[in-house]
Amino acid sequence: MPHYGYSFEGFDPTVHVRASGREVNISPKAAREVALTIKGMSVPKALDLLELVESKKMPIAFRRHKLKVGHRSELQGFPTGSYPVKVARAFLDVIHNLQGNSEFKGLDPERIRIIHAAGYAGRTLKDYTPRAFGRSSPNFHQLVHIEVVGKEV
Repeated sequence: MPHYGYSFEGFDPTVHVRASGREVNISPKAAREVALTIKGMSVPKALDLLELVESKKMPIAFRRHKLKVGHRSELQGFPTGSYPVKVARAFLDVIHNLQGNSEFKGLDPERIRIIHAAGYAGRTLKDYTPRAFGRSSPNFHQLVHIEVVGKEV
């Protein structure tokens, strides 16, 4: 079993709380955009937003990976966005874990603010689809690591 670290520097166990999801089968591009959106939010506000995204009532702004992404009238300040339902579900699981970790440490989950959120590429699952005349085409899947660090304010 591999030992994973965190990309967050300066972790103080008395003040910070963290949670992660390792090698989740979601889109790395959408994970980056969701992480950028929830960074700086309180835990209840992030949970509400992700539940709205999961029910396709509120889009997530796609800032970097925006080509061939439709415009959403609900977004303010940045026009392109999408509804990454699978990614929102994965981040909901990690934030619920963060909430449980904060209760275990004796911190108030309502006062936790997300100070670090990251979704970055993990390992690649290699798969090949057989084609005609003995050929094959690669069908690779990129797994994603999710990290969330919170601090009580």
